[in-house]
Amino acid sequence: MFEGFEKRQLRTTGAEINLVKAGNGPPLLLLHGYPQSHIMWHKIAPQLSEHFTVVVSDLRGYGDSSKPETTALHEPYSKREMAKDQVEIMTQLGFEEFLVAGHDRGGRVAHRMSLDYPQKVKKLVVMDIAPTYTMYTTTDMEFADAYYHWFFLIQKAPLPERMIGADPSFYFRSKLGQWGQDSTAFPEEVMAEYLRCFDEATIHASCEDYRASATIDIAHDQVDIDAGNLTSCPLLALWGDKGFVGRKYDVLAEWRKRASDVQGWALPSGHYLPEEAPKETLAALLKFFGEG
Repeated sequence: MFEGFEKRQLRTTGAEINLVKAGNGPPLLLLHGYPQSHIMWHKIAPQLSEHFTVVVSDLRGYGDSSKPETTALHEPYSKREMAKDQVEIMTQLGFEEFLVAGHDRGGRVAHRMSLDYPQKVKKLVVMDIAPTYTMYTTTDMEFADAYYHWFFLIQKAPLPERMIGADPSFYFRSKLGQWGQDSTAFPEEVMAEYLRCFDEATIHASCEDYRASATIDIAHDQVDIDAGNLTSCPLLALWGDKGFVGRKYDVLAEWRKRASDVQGWALPSGHYLPEEAPKETLAALLKFFGEG
C-alpha cells in the first residue's frame, strides 16, 4: 500500500501528525473517518497522485498520529483543533491553499476547516455525511438506531473505552459490517493495519472525538449558524446509495444550509465510498477537482 509515497511525521501546535505524500500537481489533502486511518485511501490515492500532490494523513487521535491529553471540555479533540493540525502540516509542506476531501469524521474536520480557514480551502468534498449540527439536532429513533455509536461513545470515560477494549477486533469488524455493504472491500492486510492502530490510546482518543462533537463542536457550529457564516468554496457532497445517510437526509438540501456552492450525487456503495466504490469515487474527485 502507498508504494512510492513518502512517509512523514510532522509536529503541529498540539499534536504529531502521521502522513504519506506523493505526486507533483496541485495539493490535495485526504482525511479519513472513524474508526479507520489514512489507509482507507489506499485504493485511489496512487491514481490521484498522477494528477495532484496528494497528502494522506492520520487525524490526531487516530492511526499513527499522536493522541494528546484531553480536557473536561474535550477541546483537544474539537474539529477546530483537528482542522488546525491539518492546515499546519500543509503549511509546513509548502501549501498555503489546497483541495480537501474528507470521509466521515474527516469530512467533519474538513467542514470546520472551510469555515475557519476559507482562504486555505479551494474546493471541498464531504463523503457520506450530513452536517453534524443537523444530525444531532434532528435526532429521532431511526437515527439513534443506525448511529447508536454517536450516543455510546460520548458516555463518560471509561465506560465505552472499557467495553470496546474488551474485544477491539470484534467491535471494529462489527462497525465495518454495519455500515459497509461489501465485505470484500476490506482485505485482511488492510484490516490488520486498521486493527494494529486500534489500540487503547486510539479507542480513548476516538471517544473524545465524539464527545467533542456532541459538545464543543456544536457550540462552534452554533456561532457560525447565528452569524450566517457559510462555507464559501465549492463543495461536493457524495454519499452511498446503499447507505443510511442518503435514505435519511436530503443531503444536498442540508449542505446548502451550510455552504453557498453545493453539488453532489450518490455512488453505488455503502458508507465506505473509497473502498467499496473506488472507481466511481476516483472519477467523482477527478471531475470535481479537475486540475485544481
